[in-house]
Amino acid sequence: MKKIIYMMFRGIGFILLFISGLVLSLYYYFRRKTFELSFEQILYNISQIRYSNIESASKIVYFCIPALIIFLVITIIIYTLLLKYSKKKKDNNKHMGIGFLLYSFVIFISCLIFVMWEYEGFQYLSYYMDNSNIFDKYYVDPRGVKLTFPSKKKNLIYIYVESLETSNVSKEFGGLQEISLIPNLEGLANDNINFSNGDRLGGAIQTTGVGWTIAGMIAHTAGIPLKIRIESNSYQGYSEYLGGAYSLGDVLENNGYNNYIMMGSAADFAGKSEYFTDHGNYEILDLLWAWETGVIPEDYDEWWGFEDSKLFKFAKDKLLEIANQNEPFNFTILTADTHFVDGYIDKSCEDDLPFDMQYANSFYCSDRQLGEFIKWIKEQDFYKDTVIIISGDHLTMQSDFYPEIDYEYQRTVYNAFINTQLSNKTTKNRLFTTMDMYPTTLAALGIKIDGNKLGLGTNLFSGEKTLIETIGEDTLERELVKNSKYYNKYILGNSYNEMYRDIIKEKKK
Repeated sequence: MKKIIYMMFRGIGFILLFISGLVLSLYYYFRRKTFELSFEQILYNISQIRYSNIESASKIVYFCIPALIIFLVITIIIYTLLLKYSKKKKDNNKHMGIGFLLYSFVIFISCLIFVMWEYEGFQYLSYYMDNSNIFDKYYVDPRGVKLTFPSKKKNLIYIYVESLETSNVSKEFGGLQEISLIPNLEGLANDNINFSNGDRLGGAIQTTGVGWTIAGMIAHTAGIPLKIRIESNSYQGYSEYLGGAYSLGDVLENNGYNNYIMMGSAADFAGKSEYFTDHGNYEILDLLWAWETGVIPEDYDEWWGFEDSKLFKFAKDKLLEIANQNEPFNFTILTADTHFVDGYIDKSCEDDLPFDMQYANSFYCSDRQLGEFIKWIKEQDFYKDTVIIISGDHLTMQSDFYPEIDYEYQRTVYNAFINTQLSNKTTKNRLFTTMDMYPTTLAALGIKIDGNKLGLGTNLFSGEKTLIETIGEDTLERELVKNSKYYNKYILGNSYNEMYRDIIKEKKK
């Protein structure tokens, strides 16, 4: 009987060692491949592995398996040597059972503490113990704000470019590159309106809770971070997604707009379909739509679903269709070719790749396609009544992309406002976040916002101080990490109650 118990202890010990090795392997991978991400971004990336395209997932697997094997071999050899030179050798089964379990447990706890310390996980966990009043004090519920629309409503085309930041433009215009990776987007930002943190091209500062795609899109459209302290991509399947939020889609739908969102991946992932359906009743045009309508074969699967060259082709067809309906529209596009890791190179670009690094060429190719798409839009009859906004969803996560960055340089999320017919007097030397894009987008459509604030965002065209300009970046970051009873009660709303009711039920099973 003792022998069986010792074997069970030994098995549990191996499991703990395996988990420890996996944790350290993933830590080492993210340290080598990504910038210094926040703890919540690390949790997001780990949760995303099972949904990743085969190429991205295989890179992580190929990296982690050898590291995991090496870790297991070394730790087992160390324990064998400790056992060999131990003075207590009488009961080998006991040492290989209880002793091995204790040894494995110490390593397991040490690994967790190390990784938590490295990624400031303990600070992250303070969320559960400290409450912030930032939402009580600064959040402006859009439902209570008077919005005055122009007599002739403008259409909106909003393009989220995966991981696009102003670091990709040339040094001459405020970026990090000797030669711009995105010459067309650089030109569009220079020739139109670009809100900047400096006196050249710049962009929005990325804060806590907005650093991955769905969180970034929520910040842009609702003026709030995504403050869900469980696996962020699992926040779906409830009666309301952020039930207390009132977003760009809500505003436009309630004022006669038709909302659409098109992407080459499956919108169900990360709850994007639920958010955009619940907030604006968007028509979802994603990978599943493409399969069902037959625009691509049902067995087609390239990169994250279908590549951006097809995305822009389908977008042109859909825009021509909805422009003939004589109703204002909001057409949102989410690209994917420049997704971490290394991006995707479209076949149309394979003969003209000027850079040595694949990820750089991915941005260069994406920029070419975006430039052509914007040119096409400008040639259409509906353009005269249409505002185009191009923005990154968040900063890129790939660490070897900008290997040497001056500590004084601040990476920012790209933005360009096209055909707004508004003044650019308040665009330079601003401190702002992607949450400020919400009221700024409405202002770009010619909508008057009483007080110029929605959510935690400020209309940048107004020249009024943003939240980050008011309280400072460090204070804003510190407060957004904390728990917020206001956010939980009034923004998560029923979703919050249902979600945690389900968690409690699972724990009782």
